[in-house]
Amino acid sequence: MAWDVWLAYFFASWAMALSPGSGAVLSMSHGLSYGVRPTTVTILGLQLGLLFTLVIAGAGLGALLLASETAFTLVKVAGALYLLWLGVQQWRSKDAAAGAVQVAPMSARRRFLTGTLTNATNPKGIVFMVAVLPQFIDPARPLLLQLLILGVTSCAVDLVVMHGYALLAARMQQLLRGAGAARWQNRIFGGLLMAMGAALFFVRRQPH
Repeated sequence: MAWDVWLAYFFASWAMALSPGSGAVLSMSHGLSYGVRPTTVTILGLQLGLLFTLVIAGAGLGALLLASETAFTLVKVAGALYLLWLGVQQWRSKDAAAGAVQVAPMSARRRFLTGTLTNATNPKGIVFMVAVLPQFIDPARPLLLQLLILGVTSCAVDLVVMHGYALLAARMQQLLRGAGAARWQNRIFGGLLMAMGAALFFVRRQPH
């Protein structure tokens, strides 16, 4: 892979990672609930989901998915319902100091799986990768090596950005203490997750 092509993808990866999305909201949500270090497990799950999306797009399966109305709809609905469910769980989470029942904290395994499914079932990510990834792949060079380079680049950038979002949320938790503040923070992030889930229902396939 030529250096200028990689550099262009490097900057594109920062733009993709910094763009607000379900991964960013999930990182902030878990950063708020668990702190930065435990949220690393969630962020690693997000990277696995990101790699899955990248491989799907790079191998040409993403184009096949976009060509099938039924398959695309199934992925879209699954991703939307999953984000809605996460949002409801976050919305219902209440501070124990308020005297309400607190939603049981997620285990590390469940946080990892949540991160993986959040990115892997995001049809917007698949649409974006199918549209953008081919511009950085040279058909005359080995595909696997190029996907490996692009995948490592995407994950390295996304790891930094998602940890930044988690840190921001954790600092917010330190500044805004108290049962009332915690309740409103959970409702804000829960509402954002539900809004993104609802927005996925309106994602359309690219014309082919």
